Amino acid sequence: MAKKLFVTGTGTDVGKTYVTGLILKKLHQSGETAAYYKAAMSGNDRGPNGTLYPGDALRVKELSGIPQPVEEMCPYVYEQAVSPHLAARWEGRPVQAEVVYAGFARLCAAYSWVTMEGSGGILCPIRLEEPPIWLPDLVQGLGLGCLLVAEAGLGTINQVGLTADYLHRRGIPLQGIVLNRFQPGNPMHEDNRALCELVSGARVVACVPEGAAALDCTVEELKALYG
Repeated sequence: MAKKLFVTGTGTDVGKTYVTGLILKKLHQSGETAAYYKAAMSGNDRGPNGTLYPGDALRVKELSGIPQPVEEMCPYVYEQAVSPHLAARWEGRPVQAEVVYAGFARLCAAYSWVTMEGSGGILCPIRLEEPPIWLPDLVQGLGLGCLLVAEAGLGTINQVGLTADYLHRRGIPLQGIVLNRFQPGNPMHEDNRALCELVSGARVVACVPEGAAALDCTVEELKALYG
């Protein structure tokens, strides 16, 4: 049975995809079979033949070095750079929960470690037409614990605290926090690290400086986040 983890962020552009790539890189380099998954991906470009390419999936694959085919990584790929529910409405391909679950199950049967990345923050609408789907619905339906990626700088205490509170109220386990764009020795970043742990009740498992090529945790510590 595959070990599984969900990666969310305190919002858009906090570095979820980058951190996810580093997670998969560490697992892959330790000799594990690791796979990436994202239910719906918007804001993608078209290739010369008109095909949409899942940009986040390609970035994770390039950063991590995993051999997983990109075609397995995301069942719903949209062009418009808006929330998945709106992109799906505009482009006429609404997300079906059973398709997301089936794709995830196939990866769990083929790989030992499966990491699913969210879209934006945890409170993300995936489909508003009946039956509605919100991102936490998929996380709970797949039985996943959550790793939270946050900016190390100003404002992160509030963002981490609110996200952690929401996850708790939804019954989604918060396995740990990663602080991205962390500046070692920066007094505010060091204080934010301690206070993020205080307001969330979860441990900061890694601090990622700008441009880091690896996570500052062991593969054993990383594996302990998966369930």
